[in-house]
Amino acid sequence: MERSTIVRVHEGLHARPATRFVKLAKGFESDVEIVKDGKAVSAKSSVKLMLLAVKENQEVTVRANGADAIEAIEALIGYLENPRAGLDDENEAGDEGSEAAAPARKATPAAAPTDRTPELQGVAASEGVAIGPAFAHFPPEIEGPDRRLQADEIEGELKRFRGAVASVQARMDRTLAENNLSAGDRGIVAALRDIAADDSLTGEVERLIQGGEDAVSAVIAAAATIAADFSAVDDHYLNARADDVHAVGRQVCLALLGQDEVSLETIPQGAILIADDIGAWDLARAPLKRIGGVVCGHGGATSHIAIIARSHGIPAVLGLGDKINELRTAREVAIDGSAGHVIVDPDEAARADFARRVEAAAQERAGLKVFKNVTPTRADGTVIEVAANIGSLEEIEAAQEAGAMGVGLFRTELLFMRHMHLPSEEMQAETYSALARAFAPHPVIVRTLDIGGDKPIAGIEFPDEENPFLGWRGIRMCLDRPDIFKKQLRALLRAAVHGNIKVMLPMVSEIAEVTRTRALVEECAAELKTEGVPHAGFDLGVMIETPAAVLIAPALAKEVAFFSIGTNDLTQYIMAADRLNPTVAKLNDVTNPAVMSAIELTAKAGVAAGIMVGMCGEAAGRPDLIPIFIGMGLTELSMSPASIQRAKKTIAATAAEQ
Repeated sequence: MERSTIVRVHEGLHARPATRFVKLAKGFESDVEIVKDGKAVSAKSSVKLMLLAVKENQEVTVRANGADAIEAIEALIGYLENPRAGLDDENEAGDEGSEAAAPARKATPAAAPTDRTPELQGVAASEGVAIGPAFAHFPPEIEGPDRRLQADEIEGELKRFRGAVASVQARMDRTLAENNLSAGDRGIVAALRDIAADDSLTGEVERLIQGGEDAVSAVIAAAATIAADFSAVDDHYLNARADDVHAVGRQVCLALLGQDEVSLETIPQGAILIADDIGAWDLARAPLKRIGGVVCGHGGATSHIAIIARSHGIPAVLGLGDKINELRTAREVAIDGSAGHVIVDPDEAARADFARRVEAAAQERAGLKVFKNVTPTRADGTVIEVAANIGSLEEIEAAQEAGAMGVGLFRTELLFMRHMHLPSEEMQAETYSALARAFAPHPVIVRTLDIGGDKPIAGIEFPDEENPFLGWRGIRMCLDRPDIFKKQLRALLRAAVHGNIKVMLPMVSEIAEVTRTRALVEECAAELKTEGVPHAGFDLGVMIETPAAVLIAPALAKEVAFFSIGTNDLTQYIMAADRLNPTVAKLNDVTNPAVMSAIELTAKAGVAAGIMVGMCGEAAGRPDLIPIFIGMGLTELSMSPASIQRAKKTIAATAAEQ
């Protein structure tokens, strides 16, 4: 069997999305291949898959041959068509497709260099400024004995190599089993482990050993070959994987030699880590709270070193190349991770300037932290709820740490997409109940299943559609499949016993969709009562994301308890521009007068009817737009956890000005 699709995975199948795609493929007995531009590779090999360089918006074909081919095709196509694939178990502060994984934002003005303070320019990989003692980390380069094996030595050398690989994998497994890794770091270590076990690397090493090379030399040569392939691909995410291959190869070589990597455990508090290169695995296990900054000869803004640094708030400048050698004997280093500047042994003027900037940055962070437990209000005293958008229970902690006043959007489709079969009512009830308990008494708004032909799930067969965004999706599909929808509604009624559950319907375009849903809710409640199952009622609201919903907003407001404006899809539909199509990306602007008018019309209708009007699109976290939305009458804003404290500060400042 085979099926073609357009890849919607953000930035394509780079490291972690590729790792998860391969893990999914390995769960099927069938032989599975992915084809791009006529080239087919095994979908069960991370290295081969990443070297295929599958990018976002490219067309690929998935082939499967075996007993479970149908299930494999459905699951893998569903993954490829999910823009958030690869991000599902990570908070937004630590994944490659998130704001935190983006290259450093605006540069902070840097101190002007003087003759006595040479300034080196590298890649701005993680924003922030730091100054501290230099900690040089230049472990010796590994060189193989480069000797030819005798015929009777080959089998023993193969066994020795396989044992080294197993040892590295076991070490990584132990690291993954520890509780001190963040979700983002855990994903990176898992991706490295996958490379260590990949047939592309191990197969090439074994081929070289069988040809007479010793194991260490074979690993170095194989890693160099595969890394060169990654470096040659026209994709910055895949280029960064070359460093990962070298890092894994080094770990295998160390295991073969019976050596340990030079430890980072002795790094002083606030020190600037200086290295030609450092493996992501080593950095993830280092005492990150003691590291003041990172400077490397290798790596870029999309490397795993950069991602780890950003997720832990560590300034980093990478990609210095040979200039890194100028820091080998440095006593003190100042870095500007926003501009990519490194100053070696800064003079008094530069030191004073950086100390001032470090203090200012610390004050800004502290200034935002004080808003964690703030309840922001309008000037008239009306509370503005600042909530979190999340898609899994693993994201609860990040939302709580940010000070979320509940959840404004819980995306239930991930619960469905994670499993090979539709989740049971029991599983759903447990998930929604855990969510409600975690944020009680704050409200938790759960969006009912929002899937369509663009992101199908196992257990639901979607028709082929010319434009899935305008097809059988969201509430339309749910109402046509009460066998699926009622299980979710029953689970939500059961979870409402444990907290302030609210439910909203996606893709609403007519009032009948609300009334039909309410009838199903009442039917489910009656069934639970008859069965003696504890349950409670919940507020029912709708997402405003279609032009039709905007135009009938006054009538809708009389039927529901709240509105939540989904600006991402609303902008797409108002502007008639696919938000995943880069050629029309400039049209997907929430500040376009047409979109802002739609938001204002919705807000007026909700305010007039006396219901809550909120927003759960990305625009809700924009400081430049928050005052406008509040002025329109919105009283709830839901966003990624990383934006919550800044949003609270913006609301407080707006109220103070008024």
